[in-house]
Amino acid sequence: MTQQLNVTVWNEYRHEQTNEKVAQVYPNGIHGAIGEGLQPAFNVRYATLDMPEHGLTEDVLNSTDVLLWWGHMAHGDVSDEIVERVYNRVLQGMGLIVLHSGHFSKIFKKLMGTGCDLKWREANDKERLWVVSPGHPIAEGIGEYIELEQEEMYGEHFDIPQPDELVFVSWFTGGEVFRSGCTYTRGMGKVFYFRPGHETYPTYYNEQIRRVLRNAVEWAKPSTRAYPAYGNAQPLEPLN
Repeated sequence: MTQQLNVTVWNEYRHEQTNEKVAQVYPNGIHGAIGEGLQPAFNVRYATLDMPEHGLTEDVLNSTDVLLWWGHMAHGDVSDEIVERVYNRVLQGMGLIVLHSGHFSKIFKKLMGTGCDLKWREANDKERLWVVSPGHPIAEGIGEYIELEQEEMYGEHFDIPQPDELVFVSWFTGGEVFRSGCTYTRGMGKVFYFRPGHETYPTYYNEQIRRVLRNAVEWAKPSTRAYPAYGNAQPLEPLN
């Protein structure tokens, strides 16, 4: 029997405690809605910004196969020490799924090496996420597109490196388009950025969005290869 993947869902958990509208949409926190959509397929635990070490202790990260990250209003409150800890775990093989406004998180910017800026507008736009890589495992079970009746608009140019693979492109009623599903490899780890998920809209209850996240966790799971050896090495053949 295949052992279930261990998934940690990280969320600032600030909006839900200060904004009544957000609390009404996500009474159990954004992380709770995300985790609900991942169960029972995976072992899910939660970590939030105001927990000791942001909930991302070495023990937690060392036993995490895939980490999901939602942040927005408090990127600057995330400790650089914890960012470095997450960064090293990604290089060692832990999968990372960065959600919505996590594009401006310290960890995503560090992994991308760019500013990760974009255009945005909060005006109840309809979003249509087109599948542009229909054979990709993250798009498994999804039709030609996912339609969200209300979402925050993100528009190009999105200041990220060229993705290894582009899975989704969004169109908004205001006319903008956006690269909304992007994959990367960093060291031994896989990274997926997925755009939808503004805090005042019930996006994380949408079954197609939940399907994408389940697919992404499976895609991002660590490789079974041993971590490469670095440093001084003995020759494989005799040297003269």
